[in-house]
Amino acid sequence: MRILITGSNGLLGQKLVAYCQQKNIQYFATSKGENRNSKCPSENYFELDITNKEAISEVFKQTQPTHVVHTAAITNVDYCELNPENCELVNVKATEFLINASNLVNAHFQLLSTDFVFDGEKGNYNEEDEVNPLSVYASSKVKGEVLTEEFANNWSVVRTIIVYGNGENLSRSNLIAWAKGALEKGDEINIIDDQFRAPTFAEDLAAGCMGIIENNENGIFHISGPETMSIYKIVERIADYFSFSMEKVNKISSSTLDQPAKRPPKTGFDLSKAYDRINYSPKTLEETLAILYS
Repeated sequence: MRILITGSNGLLGQKLVAYCQQKNIQYFATSKGENRNSKCPSENYFELDITNKEAISEVFKQTQPTHVVHTAAITNVDYCELNPENCELVNVKATEFLINASNLVNAHFQLLSTDFVFDGEKGNYNEEDEVNPLSVYASSKVKGEVLTEEFANNWSVVRTIIVYGNGENLSRSNLIAWAKGALEKGDEINIIDDQFRAPTFAEDLAAGCMGIIENNENGIFHISGPETMSIYKIVERIADYFSFSMEKVNKISSSTLDQPAKRPPKTGFDLSKAYDRINYSPKTLEETLAILYS
């Protein structure tokens, strides 16, 4: 196996690199700009702008991957709402370029997608449930999924939810790290209690992505944390774990935030397929806090 990873500077990208190193799997890490992961040797790193078709061809020619794990995307939901053209270019057009390049070398193409493809009316979604995106970002991920299913010769789609963990030089924080920091300092924070998610430990997600590849699976897989709870509840459980006070945590409704993009109220996944087919075993929030902050 030769795994080509896009977005290798991101949190999931770094965990995929670590997984490949641990299992002695040959990998090629690619990201825009320089390598920001000190644990990834420079000989494994290729600078790549995924919106440049020629650059993609060149990297594929040099690496000849057997599998492509496409994690690179614009994931800032409100930015996408306000910059739809850029969102379309990075999340849809670049995906098309990568699918075509994968087909040329007969590589399995894996796309990372999101719980936001659903409208959040139901929750506990399985892979067969109908998508209904509410935002520009969500629509771009649905388009990426459709391109993958229709045009990739050999493919998988991994949908996930709120990814968290520790990484190096990340361009943005994650909910768990932010909440722990704010609680520790005793900052006054406003937390919504009307959106429900299943936060996903980055190491678990990387193991899920690679499990699909190692078991020669294809199709859509839901890979997330095992428990769905409100955002407020997530913060409360972090506070309980570390014995931090919740005194300055205000419960608010998401309607008061005035965000450009609409979010699904309740997602969360039915993980039966991942449990059955790839032996997926995600950790609880508390188990991961013990790993992250031991």
